[in-house]
Amino acid sequence: MKTQLKLVALVAGSALALTACASGTPTAEPAAPQSESTARIALTYDGGIVVLDAATLETAADLPLEGFNRLNAAGDGENVFVTTTAGFQVLRATGEPELTDLVFEANTAGHVVKHGDKTILFADGTGDSTIFETDALLDSSTELPETETIESEAAHHGVAIELEDGTFLSTLGTSEGRTGVRVLDASRTEVDRNEECPSVHGEGAAMNEVAVFGCSDGVLVYDAGVFTKITAPDAYGRTGNQYTTETSAITVGDYNSDPDAEGVLLSQLVLTDTAAKTATVIDMPEGVGYTWRDVVRGSDDEAYVLGSDGAVYELDVTTGEFTLLASVIDAWEGPAEWQDAHPALSVLDGTLYVTDPAAESVHAVDVASGEVVASAELPGAPIEIAVAPGR
Repeated sequence: MKTQLKLVALVAGSALALTACASGTPTAEPAAPQSESTARIALTYDGGIVVLDAATLETAADLPLEGFNRLNAAGDGENVFVTTTAGFQVLRATGEPELTDLVFEANTAGHVVKHGDKTILFADGTGDSTIFETDALLDSSTELPETETIESEAAHHGVAIELEDGTFLSTLGTSEGRTGVRVLDASRTEVDRNEECPSVHGEGAAMNEVAVFGCSDGVLVYDAGVFTKITAPDAYGRTGNQYTTETSAITVGDYNSDPDAEGVLLSQLVLTDTAAKTATVIDMPEGVGYTWRDVVRGSDDEAYVLGSDGAVYELDVTTGEFTLLASVIDAWEGPAEWQDAHPALSVLDGTLYVTDPAAESVHAVDVASGEVVASAELPGAPIEIAVAPGR
């Protein structure tokens, strides 16, 4: 299915590439922390993590850290998890930013999932899931909060989520491959499993706590104690990541129908209706690609996608229709490896954050107007981004 592409008129200066800085858009040079907002943006680069004020994009801290480090918001508004070789290290992003000594030890730290009042950390090297009350981290200045550990049957690259009634869902697999999802009740007794989800990856919780997992041949849905497999329209139709909101029954997933495709650039998305148990594959605008770093959900259940043409598109998830919001950066090529720096998209309230590794910069885009409202130069090419919205 190919969507229609509807272009809307933008305000003057809609071709907002990097030249936007020269037309009145403020460019923030590294500066001392200011108190314009409590929200912060954290970005990794080769050699460190830079923390910016979310409103002005002025630098609050530049913290040295070697290696390839991933970022995940902790869910408590103030902290960010930095995935290091030791595990999940806590970065205090608000106040005076600090890379703390608090580390949730993990053998090959992987996915971080926030749902309800719980955060779950998955260790790929063991398959263990570490669960704790999300807000408990706020009171843990010198020691880690109380945690629960649930072991997997075998180590694998996986993910887990706990529903509000205590039901725990975790992927099944080994180092050789992944097959599906198991269900534990609140007493941690297995009550169900489904092994019809090859290469299971990623998760999301839609409206009414319907859990969704991606498979290489479709999507697996867990709704009120029942598994439903929604088969992809292609023999190979891989969904690896789910982008969800708690107020929409429709999830957005990345989609790849070519098992031999090189690189990670994709040109289709899948919209899964978790109520109707149906899925629809849609095309990106012609000639435009994206990666898993380039999709976010907005406050009104819409989705935003940063395209390889440098533009941000708004996606109506009910119709599958794209609308051009703003052209922000220059066109870019897809990375050869998923770890390679390439443009990423994040969102906080009515502001989208677009990274530009080629120009070592980041831009804030106002959703209502499509204007770039702030830009900042960075100490290196940005790789990953996470938002700490404050409390």
